[in-house]
Amino acid sequence: MSTLAAQAPTFDCRADFADELIALARADERIVAVCNDSVGSSNLAKFREEFPDRLINVGIAEQDMVGVSAGLANAGFIPFVSAAAPFLTGRALEQIKADIAYSHRHVVLCGQSPGMAYGELGPTHHSIEDLSWMRAVPGLKIIVPADPAQTRAAVRWAAVSGEPTYLRVPRFKVPAVTPDDASFEIGCAVRLADGADVTLIAVGTMVSRALDAAGLLAQDGISARVLNMMFVEPLDVSAVVSAARETGAIVTAEEGLVSGGLGAAVAKVVAEHHPVPVRMLGVPSFAPTGSTSFLLDHFGLNAEGVAAAARKALGRP
Repeated sequence: MSTLAAQAPTFDCRADFADELIALARADERIVAVCNDSVGSSNLAKFREEFPDRLINVGIAEQDMVGVSAGLANAGFIPFVSAAAPFLTGRALEQIKADIAYSHRHVVLCGQSPGMAYGELGPTHHSIEDLSWMRAVPGLKIIVPADPAQTRAAVRWAAVSGEPTYLRVPRFKVPAVTPDDASFEIGCAVRLADGADVTLIAVGTMVSRALDAAGLLAQDGISARVLNMMFVEPLDVSAVVSAARETGAIVTAEEGLVSGGLGAAVAKVVAEHHPVPVRMLGVPSFAPTGSTSFLLDHFGLNAEGVAAAARKALGRP
């Protein structure tokens, strides 16, 4: 377990997602929630109690769920579609592509419990492909908040953006890492630490672990910049190019497949603008069954693994 995660209080961001959605719904009657028999796992019980006529539960029918949300958006509502990430993105990908993104409907797709949050339920319930799938859909904004404050900010932004959006809501508990004065702007990363030797770019559950890795590297005399890249699409190209030019090496860290997610997006920018060594940390293939903490450690998605990748990128043992 990383140092920050072990010492600081941690939070389930689904609670902040639900509380912020309720607050927005009180102010805007256009906001509705759509789910697939996932009221409990999405923390929507309080929303249902306060707005019984504004929660649409379609049952275990993800394709219908997304199609219904597109119709609601077309009628002037602002649907927040909440479901387990592996089933929302896997079963309803065609509807997300055609009904939401291609039709440019203002629908917020909320992937609950992404990554390996359903650890013990095995590969069928792991959502490690979602960032790759969603990045392949043109026009879809992708947000991966790192903590409660960013989750709330993402919900607020998505409600008024007018954009089709995929919001990845963490289930695995995380510490608070967002500074009080941090802004939330589309396509803008948040710099959490300055450094001159290497840049660590992380999303979601990996942000706190990247900060811990920076601390480990500092003990070796390595100065690491840390970027929280909460918008995977659109990516903060300027921040990536500056990192490449100013630090000379980059490590990406994500709780998902490296083949098409954050690492792939960063590597594309680096290759096109300023080639430097890039190490991509993530999940290489289907994960075994085990707790989320075990699986993250199994794949080196911890402070020690990120620090080791940074040393390799710098050519140090």
